[in-house]
Amino acid sequence: MMGSGKSTVGKILAGVLGYSFFDSDKLVELAVGMPSVAQIFKVHSEAFFRDNESSLLGDLSSMRRLVVATGGDAVIRPINWKYMNQGLSVWLDIPLDALAKRITQVGTASRPLLDQPSADPYTAAFSKLSMLAEQRGDAYANADARFLLKRLQLSRVMVMSPC
Repeated sequence: MMGSGKSTVGKILAGVLGYSFFDSDKLVELAVGMPSVAQIFKVHSEAFFRDNESSLLGDLSSMRRLVVATGGDAVIRPINWKYMNQGLSVWLDIPLDALAKRITQVGTASRPLLDQPSADPYTAAFSKLSMLAEQRGDAYANADARFLLKRLQLSRVMVMSPC
């Protein structure tokens, strides 16, 4: 889900494993020559972004020794699961209230699915995140591993490597 810390945790995991790290959102931005996902949605469309993301995931799936942070919607396209199943998929399952709080603290402008005018941004974000979680829940459950966090404190993430 957006805001769950995929990029932060992905970078840490890649560092521990000695793998390369890729953020699919950033790679799509570079590929289409636009500064943000929000701008891509605005100028082109969500479908345009998703098509580019799927193509990118297809390219990355042939590579080895990498960690990829996908967009939160990547799970809803079956073709993406074909690509993600070339490796190990991980679902960072964060309580929706923690996600809504984190996202609204930094602002929703960079989150096109949440960037709606509202007198109460937290409630609006929580409502939209709840709807997205309901729609995507079965898809997220396809992940090979699920990390269920009770709260979101990515500044305190520790990764233990085996001895």
